[in-house]
Amino acid sequence: MLGQLDRAAFDIEAMASGVSGAVSIGVVSSVAPTLLPGAIALFKSSTPQASVSVSEGHFVELFPRLESGALDIVIARTWQPQELPGIDQKTLFSEPIVVVAGRNHPLAQKHDLTWPDVANCPWIFPQANSVARKALDALFAANGLTPPANTIASLSLTLNLELMRAMPALGLMPQRLAQIQSTRGEIATLPLDTRGLLSEVRCFCRADQIEQNGALSLFMKCLEQKTEELKTIP
Repeated sequence: MLGQLDRAAFDIEAMASGVSGAVSIGVVSSVAPTLLPGAIALFKSSTPQASVSVSEGHFVELFPRLESGALDIVIARTWQPQELPGIDQKTLFSEPIVVVAGRNHPLAQKHDLTWPDVANCPWIFPQANSVARKALDALFAANGLTPPANTIASLSLTLNLELMRAMPALGLMPQRLAQIQSTRGEIATLPLDTRGLLSEVRCFCRADQIEQNGALSLFMKCLEQKTEELKTIP
């Protein structure tokens, strides 16, 4: 694996010669802080003259911008993935989504929770028209429950942490970020099975763009290298 990473770094250095231009990235908030900082840092160190712009949102609002050419690439968690005409897809990595609560939440120290125990709690959910929200509704239905009515729709991880500090709300978070915040004493992860909910992360780009856009091709190399590093870090 280390040899593969060394070769990838060599490829990136070779590709970076003379590359300029711009890359516009659309990303869901649950992926952005885990994957993008390292990939963008590697990209900018390889080609300082190229520019990067990042737009956060959910897949339903980002995908039309990819189709129109306003975005070069979209990185999102998938649920019931399907083929999209004219769009190349690549699976980057898998990471569980977990249920979290503020450290002072009444359920934070419970070890035998079931989904009915949390159905009537306040929840911080994704936006109503998002893929993630549909997946969550399906998860509650699979557990024989009606989706919670007491909800707050928010995509902001920073806001969600503050909300869980201010009120007894439950939320969802990628496992890596949940572990970091738990170590800091900010939240607790609840022992609930999310059944692989939204665990697969994919990137999407128009099939004709990678060969035409040198900056995008280089960024994809950087993204692939950082993805491999994520897979090797426990």
